[in-house]
Amino acid sequence: MDTPQITAPPCAPSPVPEDTAPTSGVIHINFRHAAGFTVIGNHLAQHRGLSLAAIGLAAHIQSLPAGARIGIKRLAERFPESETRIAAALRELEAHGYLHRSRVRLADGRIITRTVSHNQPGAVTHPVPAPQPRTAPSRPASLPTPPPPPRATAPEPHPAPAPTPPPQPAPVLVPAPTARTTPPPLLPRPQELTPELQRAATALLADLRRHAPQLVLSENDIHTLAPGVATWLERDAHPDTIRHALTTDLPNPLKHPAKLLRHRITALLPPPLPGAQDIAPARPGAIVIPLQNCDHCDRAFRSRHPGHCRDCRSDLHTAV
Repeated sequence: MDTPQITAPPCAPSPVPEDTAPTSGVIHINFRHAAGFTVIGNHLAQHRGLSLAAIGLAAHIQSLPAGARIGIKRLAERFPESETRIAAALRELEAHGYLHRSRVRLADGRIITRTVSHNQPGAVTHPVPAPQPRTAPSRPASLPTPPPPPRATAPEPHPAPAPTPPPQPAPVLVPAPTARTTPPPLLPRPQELTPELQRAATALLADLRRHAPQLVLSENDIHTLAPGVATWLERDAHPDTIRHALTTDLPNPLKHPAKLLRHRITALLPPPLPGAQDIAPARPGAIVIPLQNCDHCDRAFRSRHPGHCRDCRSDLHTAV
């Protein structure tokens, strides 16, 4: 009956002495790090305005060596958080001064993102260099021999001051050339813009969208381009000829229809018919027959009364 009966193994001893363990909360078991550690202030580890993801990301960034890449995609490959969550954490660190990102243009023209990590935001002192490991000084085998006394030498002559270079002239700033160096050509205008010419030119410009859907013009564009088309009609250009010159070989896509038509009206303007300028001054009192639009083919022709052009009248007589 004096032999003890052991039925259960004894409990393992507590790593913390009973007299120093707190009654509740976390218990720290700390060991001193000899290498591979990063010093982080409590202002970051216990920050009340940062999320846990931002605090952990700041601790990871401060533990990286200089020059390490910390792009959003690289961090998303390293950690299970998504790119959106990592980007939000980086913005939190920027807002509280722990991180600063800026766009920098290199000498070769490339633009990169430069990231600066601050382990203590708001500090204005110079950064403290990393402590170097201490090494025990080696004990010399014997006492060093004292150096011989210095010999008296003649003082060295002071060198003459270098001549001051002449001031360089200030560079002359030359403004960069603009996209357009010459003004656009003037739109041709007829010798006399009669109401008939204005009406025919306006109708021709408004009808261009039936032949080329890209040439949709506003009322202001039609009013501006009408004198140029009236010049073509004044020089006896057929409406089909004008329409063909303005709608053939259009660029795709066409961004500015009015500018293209202005260029073609000015650059492709046919010369006046031979003898037309000589006859007009010789007959200052001559009656000018107005232009009419054919009721059948909408072709412009000169007549005192509206109706059909010569070709349509011939077709009608042939049909009868």
